[in-house]
Amino acid sequence: MDERFVNLRSTKNPKARIKMLSGHFATKNSHVNTYIDMSTVKTRHNNARETARTLAAEYVTNTMVDTIVCLKNTEMIGAFMAEILADTSNMSLSAGNNISVVTPEFDYTGQILFRENSQRMIEGKQVIVLTDSMATGTLTMQAIESVIYYRGTVCGICAVFSSISKVAGMEVKTIFTGSDLPDYHVYNAHECPLCNAGVKLDGIINSFGYARL
Repeated sequence: MDERFVNLRSTKNPKARIKMLSGHFATKNSHVNTYIDMSTVKTRHNNARETARTLAAEYVTNTMVDTIVCLKNTEMIGAFMAEILADTSNMSLSAGNNISVVTPEFDYTGQILFRENSQRMIEGKQVIVLTDSMATGTLTMQAIESVIYYRGTVCGICAVFSSISKVAGMEVKTIFTGSDLPDYHVYNAHECPLCNAGVKLDGIINSFGYARL
């Protein structure tokens, strides 16, 4: 791990920990000046469980949940969220539900789809869309549109980090916001001030991490 990474712990739950690396990075939809590493909360079960506990708390007493759609390798967090929401001992509206945790598929054009065997987990169901981070909300919007297409109802949107507060008019429930990373900036790839200043890219970012250039 690059020694330049800086830890950031949540005030809501210190075990929901992410790492940050300043630089110049390209994502599929934008350029950013900070890479946010989610590997701890997405792969270590203790951290994933605590992250899930913090996110699930937003829905326990006010939202019926049937399905969690997981984007960008958040399945472990989603599974813990399902367990917490379905727990019969915490007065949850979803108590006793056999909550589905599903990952969408992408076709060759980049469109989100659900195969026939998983469509029944979307159609007529109350669905939370879960992702690791949101800079523009483009992917999350795709997921919302897909859930609606398959006749599901999006009842919640949540992320570990989000620099935006709403997607499709719905509030994003998140652990870390832009106020936790005041120096974090998202740029249009064609109007990036770092590119215009001649600053070379440090790496390419996707849901699996970043690759140095």
